[in-house]
Amino acid sequence: MGSGSTIAMATRIISGNEIAKKVHGEVATKVRKFADSHGYSPGLAVVLVGDDPASHSYVRRKERACAEVGIVTETINISADVSADKLAGVVDELNQDDRYHGVLVQLPLPDHIDADDIINGLDPLKDVDGLHSQNAGLLSLNRPRFVPATPLGVQRMLIEEEIEVNGAEVVIVGRSSLVSRPLALLLTQRGLGANATVTICHTGTKDVGAHTRRADIVVAAAGVPNTITADMVKEGAAVIDVGVSRVEDSTRRSGYRLTGDVDFEAVKEKASAITPVPGGVGPMTVAMLLENVVMAAKLQSA
Repeated sequence: MGSGSTIAMATRIISGNEIAKKVHGEVATKVRKFADSHGYSPGLAVVLVGDDPASHSYVRRKERACAEVGIVTETINISADVSADKLAGVVDELNQDDRYHGVLVQLPLPDHIDADDIINGLDPLKDVDGLHSQNAGLLSLNRPRFVPATPLGVQRMLIEEEIEVNGAEVVIVGRSSLVSRPLALLLTQRGLGANATVTICHTGTKDVGAHTRRADIVVAAAGVPNTITADMVKEGAAVIDVGVSRVEDSTRRSGYRLTGDVDFEAVKEKASAITPVPGGVGPMTVAMLLENVVMAAKLQSA
């Protein structure tokens, strides 16, 4: 082979489904051990307000996953015109219900309800979404209790795929309190799958590409299709696509398809590893929620 020849390395497509399957197996073992020693199984209550199709789809996936690993679950369906006081009352009842160690209020909520008020009405020891201000504060103090499931899922993927995070430059595009901010805190801590230098880009960032092009790991979490294009990624970077959007597609029976924030076909030619949408981060979010439910059960039974 001539000295000028190069061998193109195939891009790894990271299967969130496969890693989630492994996590489900681990959680099922923990659930069995917990049930054997306590005489009851961990429980999760999900509060679902309104009829948002994406929320209903996500909750069904949670229900199936819970059934698969042995977690008791119930979904409380509530009309979209519920008052804030009535919804707060439902949450308070679940706080007192010993059958449920985790309580999750599916977001988004209708516009007339302040989501922060409802989330902060949760018992912080049952807040398996990690959004209560107490749990968010503990994460910021480097003493995490419950971390939102999507950031946990992203970190677990990086660990499982042996993508070097220690000392890496990570750029997160998006600044949500559900994904980007907790992920930045998680990745800057010391420990496995962490100890990175993290930059958060957002709508006020003057040149997002100037940041992403220097990144070893790019996390796209803006919720806007094609936010990350091939010219924004350096050769050999790992790309994690958190975004999920519905775009019209007349070739599909549903009339739409799911797409992420990354121009997948173009970016995969440059990335060393990349997550698809669907089948990437989504399954990991559900898997890590199950982990949080088991942890909540252990905390409340201690």
